[in-house]
This record gives sequence, C-alpha cells and structure tokens, in this order.
Amino acid sequence: MFPREFAWGAATAAYQIEGGWQADGKGPSIWDTFCHEKGRVFEEHNGDVACNSYELWEKDLECIQQLGLTHYRLSISWARLLPDGTTSHVNQKGVQYYNKVIDDLLACNVSPMVTLYHFDLPQALQDQGGWKSPDIATLFDSYAKFCFQTFGDRVKLWITINEPYVCAKFGHEDGIHAPGSKEPGIAAYLVGHNMLRAHAMAWHSYDSFYRTKQKGAVSLAINSDWLEPLHAGCTDDIAATERSFAFTLGWFTWPVFVTGDYPELMRSAIDAQSKKLGWSGSSRLPSFSKDELAILGTADFFALNYYTSRKVKPGGGCGKMCMESDRDAGEVLDPSWPICGVSWLAVVPHGLRKLLKYIKDTFNNPAVYITENGFSQVGALQIEDVQRSGFYKDTILEVAKAMQEDGVNVRGYFAWSLLDNFEWADGFSVRFGLFQVDFADAKRSRTIYQSGRDYAKIISKYKCGQSE
Repeated sequence: MFPREFAWGAATAAYQIEGGWQADGKGPSIWDTFCHEKGRVFEEHNGDVACNSYELWEKDLECIQQLGLTHYRLSISWARLLPDGTTSHVNQKGVQYYNKVIDDLLACNVSPMVTLYHFDLPQALQDQGGWKSPDIATLFDSYAKFCFQTFGDRVKLWITINEPYVCAKFGHEDGIHAPGSKEPGIAAYLVGHNMLRAHAMAWHSYDSFYRTKQKGAVSLAINSDWLEPLHAGCTDDIAATERSFAFTLGWFTWPVFVTGDYPELMRSAIDAQSKKLGWSGSSRLPSFSKDELAILGTADFFALNYYTSRKVKPGGGCGKMCMESDRDAGEVLDPSWPICGVSWLAVVPHGLRKLLKYIKDTFNNPAVYITENGFSQVGALQIEDVQRSGFYKDTILEVAKAMQEDGVNVRGYFAWSLLDNFEWADGFSVRFGLFQVDFADAKRSRTIYQSGRDYAKIISKYKCGQSE
C-alpha cells in the first residue's frame, strides 16, 4: 500500500515548542512581542517556555523514536541563529542547538525536514518593515544561504516558508497572528508577494550554489482546504468555489507551479472590487518584476498542509475594502462533518484525497509531501483519544487510495504534531499532539496518547513492507 521509502513523520515549529525565548543570546521574534502584549492570546498564554524543547530535546528524540518515525519536520528559529535577523551577528549557541538536533536525528536513522520560516520573524526585521518591506526578500535569502551552508550537508528536505497565506492574512489582514496588523485589502497581498519573492530567491540560491554538492530539495509549505460548491449543479456556487481556490491555494501555487504569476481570476476580482470602491492607486495585487529571478519552477516538490474542507457559495464580503469582499465567496460546513475541538476543524479525511487528486491534475503530477495534518482536542484531557486514532487511520487510508487509485505521487505524511504545543492565538487550550505535554509540570513531562501508539503501529506495519 505504501512503498518502503515512504516518509512517515511528525511535525513541530520552533516557537510552538522550544521555549528559551531569550536563552543563550536568542533575539526576540514577532511572536515574543505579540504574546507579551495584553489580550492577544488565549488567557495571556505565551511561548516563553512552551514544551521547553530547547532544554529537553533528548525527550523529544525519545518520543520520535517511540513512534518509529522515518522523518521529523522541525523549524529553525531565525532569531535564535541570527538575533538581529542578519548574518552580521551569528549566535553560535543557536547553531550548536540545531546541529545537535540534526546530528541526533541522523544517528537514529531519522531524516530531518527543516523549515526556515514558521511565523517567527526576528523583531529587529519587523522594526524595519517586516514582510511589507521589499528588502525582506534579500534578508531572507541571506538567512537561507547561511542555513544551507551550515546544515545542508545533512539536511536534504527544506521548506522555505510555512503557510504564507496564514502569515499574510492572519498577521496583516485580520490581526489575529503576529505582528497583529489590520490593514484590510492591502497589506496581505504585499506580504504574500514578498514571501514569494523571498522563497524564489532562496530556491535559486540553493539551485545555484548548493544543489550539486548537497543534492537536497526545496519547496514551500502551502495550506489549503478542500473546497467544493455548496450545490453541485449551481453555476454561482461553482464560480465562487473557483474564486475561493484562486484566493487561497492558487495565490501561492500559480506563481510557483503554473504561470509565474497570480491567478487571473484573483487579479480581475481584486481590480474589479477596487474600481467599485473608487480605489485610485495601482493594483492592490503587486506584479512580479521582469528584472527579478523567476518565480515559476521554484519548488522541487509540493508541500501540502491539509486540515479540513468547506462548501462554497457566493457572498461573504464586508462591503468595504477587504480580502473577503475581493473573494466574494462564503464558506460553510456540511452538517454531516464532525467537528474536532476547535470550531473551524471539521473532520473530512476524504477531502484530502480529493485535494491530492486536484493537485495532481492541476500542477502536472508533482511529488507531494503532506507536511501537516492533524486532529485537535480541547477541554478535558483524553489520553485514550480514540477519535483521533480513528482520524489518523481513516486519513492514511484516503492517502493510500489517492496513491493507488488516483495515481497521486505522495512521498510522505507528517502528522501535526509530535507534541501538544503552543497553538498560536489559542495558546495551550488546543492540543494536537501525539504526545501529551503537562504544561503545569516544570519538567514538561511527555505522555504518549493512544493515537501516538496507534500511529506507531501503522508506521511499523508499512516500514516492514506489509501491503495490508
């Protein structure tokens, strides 16, 4: 069912697990700043200590080994390596930490997949304009080259930027993620643009200077729901679904995989809404310069973060300048879909299969890694989390069908997450881990959930080459 070389993984991110927010010369990130402002995060939670993985890495490694993972996806804290965001000052303690993590993984026959940017921009760079500044692309490229140079002899799978859609929309349109800006209808498009420019520069740097010797692969992790019309035969719902795809998945995949530019449907919708609202400036969706490195072709595989699905109908605008009005598509849940934990997370494993088939058909059958997929728990702790166990079993079965019946080239699956961790604006109130972390315990003890034991059984079965 799964080939022997299939990557069985779990994923984490630096700010969500590491803690040590100002240990050993680390600089502050935008999430340090955001969490230390009142009213930003559930019950004023923060990632100052989180799972304390900065001090307890060996405990994490034990968890990884207990699951029998072949791969582990982690992110590097830019501000831990380069406290002011630039290579003018390198924090050697940070370099030592990530060297140890990578070396320990390899010693246990676990391959690292390393994300360079998972939401935690150095505050020093935010102070210079952050992702809204055109200069950020060059700064990111310098950071990426430093990481390729330092770790690339051992790391063969790289993610430049995790979920640029979330960084752009939640951080600069809705203001619910760091840096907490609310500039509707303008800033998110600029941030997304600069993230694509930064990604492309880093990919080209890898391609030009490191690929021949290091023989790795580089992509960016794109989040997408599966979307389908609320009423299958309704032309308005079908058109709204196409618009919704253009504004989410298409925003970052069209430039990289299809045309080197944004979806025409996205640009025309934004420009039409601008005209309607009397916007007199240039297009709110920036254009790629012919003088810059090409965006098209800057992904060696397709990295997908999938969590849920939606039915789509027209509407959902705010009546003024904002992304929702530009998109003109309302998303609703099918009442038959169960909800797990947080209200947005409907459990739709078959949506992943449909999305994988869509990716194969739309983007010329790329190699796909599912870089995040998970099931949340809120409220009372349930170590015997049978629903989550069932979710993983059902989802992995859908992945197998996508591979066998639909011919999708899926290379790996990474559960989100290895550990319960700091779940952004929800703090520690939402738990996605295969291991429970006791945040009331100074030792941050880790306890395997039933779902972790069952995931380990699935991995063990397929790693041995069993077909059933």
